[in-house]
Formats: sequence, structure tokens, C-alpha cells
Amino acid sequence: MLAPGLEISRIVTGLWQVADMERGGAELPRGPAAAAMADYARAGFDTFDMADHYGSAEEIAGEFLAGVRSGKFAAAAMPRAFTKWCPEPGPMDAATVRAGVQRSLERLRLDRIDLLQLHWWSWMHPQYLDAVKALRALQTEGRIGHIGVTNVDTDHLRVLVAQGAPVVSNQISFSLIDRRAAGPMTEFCLANNIRLLAYGTLAGGFLADRWVGAPEPAGIGDWSKMKYLRFIRTVGGWGVFQTLLGALAAVARRHRVSVSNVAVRWVLQQRAVAAVIVGARLGEREHRADNLRVFSFALDDDDTARIDAALAKCAPIPGDCGDEYRRPPYLTASGDLGHHLSSLPPVFKAVSPPGRPGRSRIDSGSVWEPVCGYSRAVRAGTRICVSGTTATHGGGEMVGKGDPAAQTVYILDKIAASVMSLGGRLDDIVRTRIYLRDAGQWEAVSRVHGRYFGDIRPANTMIEVSGLIGDYDVEIEAEAEVGP
Repeated sequence: MLAPGLEISRIVTGLWQVADMERGGAELPRGPAAAAMADYARAGFDTFDMADHYGSAEEIAGEFLAGVRSGKFAAAAMPRAFTKWCPEPGPMDAATVRAGVQRSLERLRLDRIDLLQLHWWSWMHPQYLDAVKALRALQTEGRIGHIGVTNVDTDHLRVLVAQGAPVVSNQISFSLIDRRAAGPMTEFCLANNIRLLAYGTLAGGFLADRWVGAPEPAGIGDWSKMKYLRFIRTVGGWGVFQTLLGALAAVARRHRVSVSNVAVRWVLQQRAVAAVIVGARLGEREHRADNLRVFSFALDDDDTARIDAALAKCAPIPGDCGDEYRRPPYLTASGDLGHHLSSLPPVFKAVSPPGRPGRSRIDSGSVWEPVCGYSRAVRAGTRICVSGTTATHGGGEMVGKGDPAAQTVYILDKIAASVMSLGGRLDDIVRTRIYLRDAGQWEAVSRVHGRYFGDIRPANTMIEVSGLIGDYDVEIEAEAEVGP
């Protein structure tokens, strides 16, 4: 069970590869593709995951679901359909969110989506909080069954939970070569009744018998393998990967299953994982019979020890879950996403005061900025100064009330947005000052600061200020020096 009232299969059929199959411009024939989905459902794989940008996946699923309702396709129960909404950052009013969800409802031919998952490109744009509020309203209306997120790191999952977002799942990369989710993410999810939906479990098909002892491939054509070959190179390269495959093959022989079965079973036995997502190339090839064998065995202590010995030779994937979409090394199918992220509009609009050449400033929209005569941030030449910043969203809503770590995450995103709106970057920051209501919270706040600035290492001062204005636990100011 993923959430109350939401029973799902533990192996979810993913439809990401529909986009890859349609790269030439021609959509898959809907009827045969829908029939292929029916074959999966009859075999017990009756939960499907897709997104608004996976080619025509939603339309194919809509054809399939309509066929189940009409009796054209047999099914023991109504299949579950999950989708994702992946908007560009910008204003997230109720109408914008409703339009995005309505498009998926129409494509899927549904009145209600079982699980709607939000993907957000840039945390400097805080409107993801507005998007979740609007999704909650649609949930109340009955248009959405449950709300999930995808590729959200632990810090921002904390912000969402602190704001009362009813998030039931986080869909993230989780496999034997990408074990980022096994650390703080798992602990946070277990503490907050959030389950993980793991994709990339087979590393795009590389965690399979056919690659045991095989040379590193050249001229990879499909997006999935392009993506996960980057992961393999990051953990140490093809030789290290072969050591892991050798260990998996030994475990597989012991249980008379496949290497892929062992790889999936390992992820399914992780504590916070509700299901794994295994991709399907509809009508092209399928591995349903092999996937069913995942449930014929379990990994014991000897298996785990053998796998752990091989994993010890693998370098960890850097960062937290979802970082591959927001910062280098951009381990995605298209590689470097810097061009996409840099094309996003700045969060704040910079203006130049009349008669002050070389000086610009930004306002965040706070009613106090003109009243008190200050700016959110000011740039003079190469220097940027960011005013004391609290976790204040929109017209005055506090983010992360009672949770200093969540407040710090929101504040540092806002500081980064301020610096970048004035032409700087996070790594241009040379000083931060942190004001705490309670010095006893220094470690939680400092660890968040370390995750943002661990490689940048600005000068820093932390001060306890018992008279911090408002109910805020944290206030932070920053200075940056923009390099050439």
C-alpha cells in the first residue's frame, strides 16, 4: 500500500521510454500500445507511471483505461495510473495549476488521477509551495487522489512537510549504483510516512545478465542507457561496474534467478521503498515473466555481504536525490542541463536607481521594503549585499514554523535567488551571517548551511539573538563578490 486507499503493485510499469520510442516524431499507434499495457495488467503489473512530457504516454494510457472500463481489455481491478506535472517555474496561481492537471485528466480520460506527482526545476523559485497548495485544493475537489513529488531532495522535502503538504511519495533514482536515497532520505521518509518510488533500478538495462563480462558499449542510442552509462562512469567506470555485476551474478546463480531480479530485489528490500519502477518499451519487448521471479526469493545476510563487498569499490554518487537535474554533474539523458536552468527567468527583477551608475537592486515584494527604505539585495559594482532574510513566503506566510532547518533551506534558496537576479552565482558569496533565536539549534542550521556552501566555504558568523523579530528561528544575511 502506497497510501490509505491506494494499493499498488510493487513493480510499477514505467512509460518513460514512450518518449524515446517516439524520438523520430511519429507517435506510437495507440491501439496496439494500449493492448500492450493490457498484457502487463493481466500479468499482475497493473500500476503504471508516466508524465505529461513522456511523448504520448498519457494518451496511450487513456486509451487503455477506456478499454478496461468498456470491457475491451480484461482486468481483475481498475489499474492505477500515476502521472507527473513538470511545469516551468513561474506564477503558480490556482488557474495555472488547474490547467496543468486538467490536461492530464483529459489525456487519461479520467475524472480523478490516483497519484499526481510534482516535479520542480529550480528551488530558487519558491512557487512550488503555491503549486502544492493548489494541488491540495484539487485533491479536496476529488480531482486528485494523492499528491506525490519527484526528484525532491531531503531538505526540500522537509520544507514541504513543514508546510503541511500531504505528500505521500517521492519518486527518485534508487539502485545498486545510486544509493543516495539510502541515507537521510530514507530516515526522513520513515519518520514522516512518505514512501519512495524507485526508478533507475536496472540502470537503464545495464544491471542484467547480458552485460556480465561484456565490454563497455560504444554508440549508445537510447536515452535510458545514455543516462545510466553516466552513472556507471561516476561510480568508478566499467571495470568497477563489472565487479558489481560479478557479485550479482553469483547471488543470482544461488537463487536461480537473473541479475536483474537481484538488482530489483535489493531495492525492494530497502526500508522506505514502496515500489520500483521498471520501464517498458510497449509492443517492442517485455520481461514480465522474468520480473515476476523477483517475488520468488529474498536476499539473506550472505547475499547482502557479497553485494556490500562489491559496492565498497563503488564511489558514491554526489549530492542528494534529484541533484542530477539541478547541479553538476547533471547525470541525465541529455547530460548538461545548465543551458535549460540558465534560461529560466530570474526570480526577482533588477532595477537601476536613477543617477546611480553601476548600482542596481531588487525587491522581493514585501510591504516593508518601501516603508522601511531597504532592498532585498543591492549590487554596487562587483559587490552584492543581501539583507537579513527570513523564511517569509509571498505576502507574509512563514515557511517552516518551528523547524529551524526548514527555515534555513528556504532562506538560502531566497539568498541564492537574490544574488543570481543581480548577475552573481551562489559560489560568489564570500560571507554569511546567521542569527539564531536559540543557539541550541546551531547544528541543524549549520548542516543545512554546509550542504549549500560545503565547497564554497564563505566566511561565516553565527550569533544568538533572543530578540529576533517575529516568530522566526533564523535570519541570515550574505555578501557576494562577483568574479569576472
